[in-house]
Amino acid sequence: MIYTGRVWKFGDDVDTDQIIPARYLVTTDEKELARHCMEIPDPDFSKKARGGDILVGGKNFGCGSSREHAPISIKGLGIRCIVAKSFARIFYRNSFNIGMCAVECPELVEAVQAGQTITVVPEEGIIKLDGRVFRAQPLPPFMQQLVELGGLMPWVKRKLAARKAA
Repeated sequence: MIYTGRVWKFGDDVDTDQIIPARYLVTTDEKELARHCMEIPDPDFSKKARGGDILVGGKNFGCGSSREHAPISIKGLGIRCIVAKSFARIFYRNSFNIGMCAVECPELVEAVQAGQTITVVPEEGIIKLDGRVFRAQPLPPFMQQLVELGGLMPWVKRKLAARKAA
């Protein structure tokens, strides 16, 4: 998978309560959650973001509570890739579990500005910005499968179906 999109940039230590405030955790509907995504740091974010955009964060992105609602709200906006200096471990894993790609690349985060367009090639660990190439850790094949299939549950269903057919 290759992601090319406009960048929305946020700072360090964006916690899950900033991504989706706790008062909206009464649903798991991704479209409903998307309406409130990032409304604490940017109240109009959900109105301005569009499918295919790429979210960029600083260090420790997604820290705080382990709610899966946070990456679901981002995915609900049509954002399929997040690049950060670093991720909180549970948020990182939850992102892949719902089928969203997350890539760590501190150098890119320092160089990129909101509104610029980047291209992320997770399998190769490459991010392109204005003719420059930034290196990230290539995405392991298992994580690529999770993203391509839409998350952990579709991956498990596929494995069970293959086992049953054998």
